[in-house]
Amino acid sequence: MQTLHFDARFIRIGYHDGISRFSAELVKALCKKIDVVVLIYDLRQLESLPTGIKYLLVNNPQAPSEFSIARKLNKLGVSHLFSPMQVMGSVGRKYKLVLTLHDLIYYRHRKPPQDLNLLVRAVWRLYHLSYQPQRWLLNRADAIATVSETTKKLIAQHRLTKRPVTVVYNAPEASHKGKARTAPTTKKLLYIGSFMPYKNVETLVRAVGSLPGFELHLLSKIAESRENQLERLAIAVGSKVIFHNGVSDQEYLDLLDGAFALVTASKDEGFGIPLVEAMQRGTPVVVSNLEIFHEVASNAGSYFNPDSPTDLVARIEELNTGSNWAESSEASIVQAAKFDWAASADQLLQAFNDLESK
Repeated sequence: MQTLHFDARFIRIGYHDGISRFSAELVKALCKKIDVVVLIYDLRQLESLPTGIKYLLVNNPQAPSEFSIARKLNKLGVSHLFSPMQVMGSVGRKYKLVLTLHDLIYYRHRKPPQDLNLLVRAVWRLYHLSYQPQRWLLNRADAIATVSETTKKLIAQHRLTKRPVTVVYNAPEASHKGKARTAPTTKKLLYIGSFMPYKNVETLVRAVGSLPGFELHLLSKIAESRENQLERLAIAVGSKVIFHNGVSDQEYLDLLDGAFALVTASKDEGFGIPLVEAMQRGTPVVVSNLEIFHEVASNAGSYFNPDSPTDLVARIEELNTGSNWAESSEASIVQAAKFDWAASADQLLQAFNDLESK
């Protein structure tokens, strides 16, 4: 394989979400190893990619013309193509194709991303009522990528594909690496993420009420009605909660560097990149007892029952005892190093090499 075409049409313009950042960072790593040509639908998407990268300007993936994109790519001589999603049109393709299924969380929480148009949101909801459409999409590819061993196991458990599945880990930005620390400088507990019911932020609020001197910082944008709801709970249980309603990348890093821990009581998760981002800065993570969190944080994490604020309080107090915090900070740096874009690029290229050998 001399050239890899990369479907970069899921890169957002102006800001990143999870798949957008995954796309941009993986492209950057791949460009250091192989000739890469990206597919985009808006020239502004190039702002998130290496300067001077080769590109093809094609349709928006939500457009009806997506159904015929494979024939267009055939004419352009595409031989190997990777998409960070599983919905790319492929009817009539003549090239090697690797699609991505990041996680299965939308089968358990079916509310679609609100940036999608109304028709796509309706189809999305119907799509996740059954595994059969997923099977059909995945089996159109030659191989599948996913971002964790946990999801790979679920793909096999639900018999979603007959194709080989390769884990291509998500990772933080390499430029954000930090150092282990010997002691916390504040008692700030950080949460970043949505405020959907399954994120279970109420458990965090209740726990802080039993941790004198500790503050819970909610970093993400939040609807006014949801903020009022959580604020009333905080007052009722005596918790100090600070609503940031969004932070810049630099503000996020500064908060991590001064935090006691990153916390989440989520009852379900697709991956958990905030855990890696925190550990990369030497900040311990105290998280709900989910299989995916154990995969991501391993022995660097502290785990609690998400239904028990008392259990969370116990983990924080345990972390605040003796040398436990310093040891957790050191373990966090070691664990975060396992998530590396260069290694992820190698895994993806190996998936294509394996296809060539068959």
